[in-house]
Amino acid sequence: MRVATWNVNGIRAAVRKGFSAHVERVGPDVLLLQEVRANPEQIPPEWREPAGWSAIWHPAERPGYSGTAVLARSALKDEARGAGEVDSEGRVVVSRVNGVRLVSVYLPSGSSGEHRQAEKDRWLGFFLGWSESLSRSKVPTILGGDFNIAHTPRDIFYAKANEKTSGFLPHERAWFGEFLSQGWADLIRAKYGDIDGPYSWWSNRGQARALDRGWRIDYLLANKAAAKLVTDCHIDRPSGLEVSDHAMVVADLDV
Repeated sequence: MRVATWNVNGIRAAVRKGFSAHVERVGPDVLLLQEVRANPEQIPPEWREPAGWSAIWHPAERPGYSGTAVLARSALKDEARGAGEVDSEGRVVVSRVNGVRLVSVYLPSGSSGEHRQAEKDRWLGFFLGWSESLSRSKVPTILGGDFNIAHTPRDIFYAKANEKTSGFLPHERAWFGEFLSQGWADLIRAKYGDIDGPYSWWSNRGQARALDRGWRIDYLLANKAAAKLVTDCHIDRPSGLEVSDHAMVVADLDV
């Protein structure tokens, strides 16, 4: 089973830019989406209820903002929305496919001001408590999504220059370390080891995409039960060059 997570930076714009062609090329069996930014009735018809797919859409209450989804080529069980709290911004949707629990996650960004950083920190607090039981679960569980945090200097091209930037703040990085210590495997880092990158997001400024000077803030994370099933993983850079400012992160599971 191939699982991909992708912050599409708006599903309507993504479809216009070649979303369908990249999904066909990569060939995921399960697709975890973030930043959908549309209510189901606004989604292009071919993806609202796509032929051959099951779909769960979890939009934000605010129009054109945030939102997550899970799409699968087989039967899809809708388990929960949110991370144990009211989720008016559509940031977490929990599903199950072929015996594997799959969670699409879009944690807040704090880059627009102190009020949003405060909201992000609030989310980090209760998300940590909520995720702990999933990490220990005997059900194979994959968390996929945009966590809006680069964990180490290996995960961001300009580490020193961004030490005071939301997404690479010391307390955010410490939080991510604590989160991983629950028992989550960072699949990309486990495969590629202690190297710079690979990155999953690039700024639109300064030729960052062309020069591959990015951040790794999109993750596929597996609990122990799921990590045993993973056979391969990679970041699909072309999807982040043509459709979104984020690339798909892809993992193959022996399911």
